[in-house]
Amino acid sequence: MRVALTGGATGIGAAIAQKLKAAGHHVTAFDIGDPGPNADHWIKTDLSDPNSIANALDAAEGPFDALINNAGLPPREGLAELVLKVNYIGLCTFLDGMLDKLASDSAIVNTASRAGAAWRDNLDQIKALMALSNSDVARFVVDQNMDATRAYNLTKEAVIVMTMARAEEMTRRGLRMNSASPAAVSTGILDDFITAFGEKVAKNIARAGRAGLPDEAADVIIFLASPESAWIKGQDIVIDGGMSAMAMSDALELT
Repeated sequence: MRVALTGGATGIGAAIAQKLKAAGHHVTAFDIGDPGPNADHWIKTDLSDPNSIANALDAAEGPFDALINNAGLPPREGLAELVLKVNYIGLCTFLDGMLDKLASDSAIVNTASRAGAAWRDNLDQIKALMALSNSDVARFVVDQNMDATRAYNLTKEAVIVMTMARAEEMTRRGLRMNSASPAAVSTGILDDFITAFGEKVAKNIARAGRAGLPDEAADVIIFLASPESAWIKGQDIVIDGGMSAMAMSDALELT
């Protein structure tokens, strides 16, 4: 496969790139940082900047067999505007620009998060975000009195909703799109999530037995990008070591 991957320099993205390369696939990484030997080709890309995205799209030579939209920022204090621009607005801008560079029957995988699980409760705010352009984001953050943690959760909710909402469109195009929602993965930004979400993260990790590994999230994402998952469309696949099941079991008083 020829794979286009955003965010291939660190964390889950680096694991995806390394695994794809080891399996003989060709990886073009779009990232602000250099992915090194894990990618065959690096196109420097800042997803918060529409001009950078446009330049990256011009430099991208398809056709690609898969697009993995993995780049994202964590819920770090002071980054609310950037989180919205990178994790959702930039993701969608890059996605739309790549559609004509994808081969027939290609797969698209969007990295969401278990932090987006409450999307059903926040549809009005999600739809408001989905209607924004890059230039509207600063005002939206002010109007919504939004901190970085809510911005992060909102972007991941929106990625899940967008993936579902565009499933029929992608099918008509001869493409398929899914999202993957990892939780508490042991990468360099895990501390950001512990800071943002507090004791809940530590409790969930303890109940699951350990944090997830980047390789474990990468394996699921690569499966969704592969022909073996051809009949999976418009779904969000949660990768959380059972955390969602345990929370649901508690809520439903099953144990």
